Amino acid sequence: MSWTIASEPVDSPAAAALWRAYYTEVSDRWYLLHEGRRTDPTELEREIVARSGAELAPPGGQLLVGWYDGEAAGSAGVRLLDAETAELTRVFVREEVRGRGGAALLVAAAEEAARALGATRIVLDTRGDLVEARALYARLGYAESEPHNDDTYAEHWFRKDLGAAREPLN
Repeated sequence: MSWTIASEPVDSPAAAALWRAYYTEVSDRWYLLHEGRRTDPTELEREIVARSGAELAPPGGQLLVGWYDGEAAGSAGVRLLDAETAELTRVFVREEVRGRGGAALLVAAAEEAARALGATRIVLDTRGDLVEARALYARLGYAESEPHNDDTYAEHWFRKDLGAAREPLN
């Protein structure tokens, strides 16, 4: 079994299922840590609908889906913040296929997508409790940096230089 990474419309059934799984996991982890409960189902539905991922659609963004053994198993998105800076977001791998290299492949594909969009650097934010994510980013050459946004839940910001932008693949 192996991974295949491909661009995916943000409103596709695979993208929607991965967004739901991602948001449910990170939201539940936050509420369990801070309030000792899971996310209220009404709040979960409201936030899933409100955050459509439209910013990850071309021409200024791209959503990538990782397929493992024919199943949508992970995602990563990029969007341009300015002419040279892309933001990495929605990096997620389903629990049942974690530890099989998918996250690193998704991040590498997102970095290539960012280069194709013209970015020479990529930034991201994450939370302190997402220790696996922070370890992944550090292992992949991301360095902690100053905040690039004021996201309520962001506690750690990372940056990586991508080098010169490359021509898009045809």
